[in-house]
Amino acid sequence: MNKKRVLVLTGGGDCPGLNAVIRAIVKRAENEDDWEVIGSIRSFDGILNEPSEIVVLNDTIVSGIHFRGGTILGTTTKGGPFAWPIKDNDGNWSEADRSDEMLRKLQYLGVEAVINIGGDGSQKISQLLYEKGLNVIGVPKTIDNDLSATDLTFGFQTAVQIATESVDKLVTTAASHSRVMIMEVMGREAGWIALHSAIAGGADVCIIPEIPYDPALVVKHIKKRYKQGGGFAIIVIAEGAKNVHGEGVKKNSVEIGNPNSRLGGVAYKLENELKQAELPFDIRVTVLGHLQRGGVPIAYDRVLASQFGIKAFEMVLNKEFGKMVAFRQPDVISVPFTEAISQYNYVKHDNYLINTARGLGISLGDE
Repeated sequence: MNKKRVLVLTGGGDCPGLNAVIRAIVKRAENEDDWEVIGSIRSFDGILNEPSEIVVLNDTIVSGIHFRGGTILGTTTKGGPFAWPIKDNDGNWSEADRSDEMLRKLQYLGVEAVINIGGDGSQKISQLLYEKGLNVIGVPKTIDNDLSATDLTFGFQTAVQIATESVDKLVTTAASHSRVMIMEVMGREAGWIALHSAIAGGADVCIIPEIPYDPALVVKHIKKRYKQGGGFAIIVIAEGAKNVHGEGVKKNSVEIGNPNSRLGGVAYKLENELKQAELPFDIRVTVLGHLQRGGVPIAYDRVLASQFGIKAFEMVLNKEFGKMVAFRQPDVISVPFTEAISQYNYVKHDNYLINTARGLGISLGDE
């Protein structure tokens, strides 16, 4: 009997829990006699490459992968079916739309549906492919928790755990030297990782992209802490943070096929600003970077990822195409791509965590 095929791929930045999603999809599919799961290597590249890079995903392949970080399918932040990088004869690079070609390949492979596991950019691609007639379903993935259609994305809690453990470690060395420690975390334009880890780790200052910071007010808060006998201070800052003049640290991408700007280094900018504002204490900077993306997913993210994988395959069975899996506590539901990508999930100024931080005496750099 010829089986129906569902193709799975992982795109964008890697994230703890990706393998748990893949495993859950395969496990659920094996309950259906007429379905099989295949995977595309490095997102859509596996389909578009010549020769194609497609693997069969079965119980043997996915056995024990749920606690492994990264993705067994590989991933990429470059290219894609609508912006495939091509090197011209003169050595310059351009982009080509290969989406129609890819759809023909999928039809040739007998693919009935595609499950695209990725963040905001990946789901925008999903919507465009759905508009071209592809039976596609999305699974939200990002450590940044910046998709507004879902209460949480898997990988976020693991990133918060890593950041919190890092704050814990910085406390001991900061106390030993009476230093100010600045720790930069990921999150792009959203401050969720910074806010959660600052509260969990007992930071003194938390600077997020949604609330522009005033270096003078940060200095004032730190001096007050030292005067009260604190002896050291911990600052958590999100990579997308900006000061009251709108200045952050963002670089245009120089990678072919990757239009996303690069963030990182704002902690060093803040260090210079604090020194210029005559903060009289030693300052050290730690940038966590990709440590937050790697390693073993915590139990919460494994459970959420598994729920998402099961739901995604059941959406295939129910032909709920053009939609993304979402977590709306306590339920795992589906939402249209148009809703999923319509609004960025910023930290609102009236969010309960903002009130919690202020109540704990954490300065947000604005007072």
